[in-house]
Amino acid sequence: MAARIAVLASGDGTNLQAIIDFYSGDDMTAAGMIALVASNRHTAFALERARAKSVPSEVFDDSDDGEALLALLRRYAIEIVALAGYTRRVPSRVVGAFAGRMINVHPGPLPEFGGAGMYGERVHRAVLASGAKSSGVSVHLVDDEYDHGPVVAQWRIPVRDGDTPASLAARVLTAEHVVYPRVVDMVAALNALDFAAEL
Repeated sequence: MAARIAVLASGDGTNLQAIIDFYSGDDMTAAGMIALVASNRHTAFALERARAKSVPSEVFDDSDDGEALLALLRRYAIEIVALAGYTRRVPSRVVGAFAGRMINVHPGPLPEFGGAGMYGERVHRAVLASGAKSSGVSVHLVDDEYDHGPVVAQWRIPVRDGDTPASLAARVLTAEHVVYPRVVDMVAALNALDFAAEL
């Protein structure tokens, strides 16, 4: 039986779309299914992406200590949580309830270019300013610190001469759309085998 996945998103939801597209294919070996898309913002376009594919979508109040989010995830019997452009820190009680079963994608190498405030264009600017020869995609388990949990997958992207934050971001995002859905499904498969990672 396919693992029930919730995707949390706060904005446009391009990684969500990649996950939706992955699970909309004809791959009968997929280990998961998207059971819920949830956002802390009523205006998140990610919600429209979900509705367009008849995926249940909900908006939750993120001002408490995670009680509303945890109740929502339990109501949908969620087993795996994937963050896809979710901009808030996930409360400890939610992280604890999904230890080893909550993942996030980061648009740069971890741990070098992660931490509080390191998201989006800030990551790409930092990579270029450092003189690094490569950037990339990192997928990690979520713990109580920003971008801190164990990295479960990485894909390196070369930095090219003349790269700008925008050009580097475009190549990294393309890789995210390939890597992240497959790692989400890998975590779903390992969960089904009771191999969920321990933080």
